[in-house]
Amino acid sequence: MPPPTSSRPSLEGADAPVPEVVDLAVVGASAAGLWAALAAARAEAGLRIVALDGARHLGAKILVSGGGRCNLGHRQVSERDYRGSTPPAIRQVLRRFPVSATLDRFRELGLDLHEEPPGKLYPATERARSVLEALVGGLRRAGVELRHPFRVERLEGGTSGFLLAGPQGLLTARRVILATGGRALPKSGSDGRGYALARAMGHETTAAIHPALVPLLLEEGCRLRTIPGTAAEARVRVLGAGRGKPPRTRGAVLCTHFGISGPAVLDISRHYLAAEASGQAPQLEIDWWPAGRDELERRLLERHGTVGGTLRERLPARLAQVLAADAAVEPGLPLHRLDRSARRRLLAVVTEGIVPVTGHRGWHKAETTAGGIPLAQLRLETLESRC
Repeated sequence: MPPPTSSRPSLEGADAPVPEVVDLAVVGASAAGLWAALAAARAEAGLRIVALDGARHLGAKILVSGGGRCNLGHRQVSERDYRGSTPPAIRQVLRRFPVSATLDRFRELGLDLHEEPPGKLYPATERARSVLEALVGGLRRAGVELRHPFRVERLEGGTSGFLLAGPQGLLTARRVILATGGRALPKSGSDGRGYALARAMGHETTAAIHPALVPLLLEEGCRLRTIPGTAAEARVRVLGAGRGKPPRTRGAVLCTHFGISGPAVLDISRHYLAAEASGQAPQLEIDWWPAGRDELERRLLERHGTVGGTLRERLPARLAQVLAADAAVEPGLPLHRLDRSARRRLLAVVTEGIVPVTGHRGWHKAETTAGGIPLAQLRLETLESRC
């Protein structure tokens, strides 16, 4: 946030305590906050910068990301990988700091990376803690002060700067960076408090704020819940999500004791939940045969083999059995005895199956947040507040 103007209320008073003064306060010291503090220290030497975080231990989200390995990003990133704003706006933000610059910065911090299909980047150590140690080490070398736990519960602007107040004390800062995260994984410290701080500065939040990258719950009687640990490549679509082409993803779908998860489900979850939040009645469709409906039908029309044997050519045995049961077709049925009605039921279940979603696993299992501060309220060239 830019320096406050004289039109903002003064924080000064005869009996008020005199707070410590810094040039820049970064509120939230996880990945984004640590990176922002480091960038500020590199941009202008001699600034007094302090990064504040309410957690007792820093970097909880970093340490759990990527299954403890910390997926740092992707080799290729474009505006097509983001939702929630216009492509030109996202493209402008991404151009300010491309992937190549990110990789160079990590190398400068002493962190080697390696790439895995389809372009995911991880620390060469395979340890998320290496990322946290590199960021914290870089900040300390740059002279940035880290304070935690220091929970900011009040943010006000006045003629002498921004006042940041909380149980651990008071600070006045010439500038403030809010990097508090959304509401996902609240045990890490991102409990949504940052939205209240932003609103106090004149910002508005989107009408809907909901989990994204979150596993989905299926109704009690769904057979997919009976085969936990089974995974397969699939195409997933959200039907009834409004006008335009239905949102879709492709990747692994993992069956669990509560419902479904895996990359394809996590990626599509925000679209499903956004449609629900807007008052629509979306449906989740899974195509378990990415080779195409026509290819499966051709296989089912062959005279040799069984239904189950054909499905098991591309699907795990337990999943093949569940899908056959949903279609009311015996897995052991010879293909030459499969009539048209049964074949159509099987094609519908395998390639256009609607799964009965009843909800999601909540903020404590979500990896990120959909919604928040609209980009229209920020200067895209710097992400500085317009308020």
